[in-house]
Amino acid sequence: MLKAANGKPRVFLMTAIFTGMRASELRGLRWSDVNLDRAEIEVRQRADAYHEIGSPKSSAGRRTIPLVTELVKTLKEWKTACPAGKLGLVFPTGTGEIEFHANIIKRWFHPPQLEAGVAITATGSDGKQVSAPKYSGLHSLRHFHASWLINRPEDGGLGLPPKVVQTRLGHSSIQMTLDVYGHLFPKGDDATAMDSAAALILA
Repeated sequence: MLKAANGKPRVFLMTAIFTGMRASELRGLRWSDVNLDRAEIEVRQRADAYHEIGSPKSSAGRRTIPLVTELVKTLKEWKTACPAGKLGLVFPTGTGEIEFHANIIKRWFHPPQLEAGVAITATGSDGKQVSAPKYSGLHSLRHFHASWLINRPEDGGLGLPPKVVQTRLGHSSIQMTLDVYGHLFPKGDDATAMDSAAALILA
């Protein structure tokens, strides 16, 4: 998907994938909350469905998210081309205003999926086969980010503990994190790992 996207859509997708921010948080993200020198984003506000700027969903939503080097580089390049506006948004409309959620999905999220073949085949009203994006909503990118945080390094993830994952995602409670993503965390009963740990005790 990232290879199939260009310009603003690619920057948006990268930011969503590597930060796990909610769609409303991304729509309300300001450049003043992006510290490229320290490689981090401060989540301080969001833009709701009515284009109203407000606080994050909860106090836990106010958080600091570290950025990977490639995303810092991409954001630096985008900042020079980003439309200016009184709100100072990172992903605004062409006139610097808050972008519609529907436009982001239709113009930035669905086309790269179709281009990359991340699609499902469906039958249209005329009986012909048509391709549709596999993922309809932006929350799938947040789920991907959570999986990346949780998966073991040998499986391509970061292997972070539940409490850190909770903080990164801005969940109000650890129970929420475990209820949604508990199945992804290592169970601790892998036979090989258990045997290795036992060998250290018995040595």
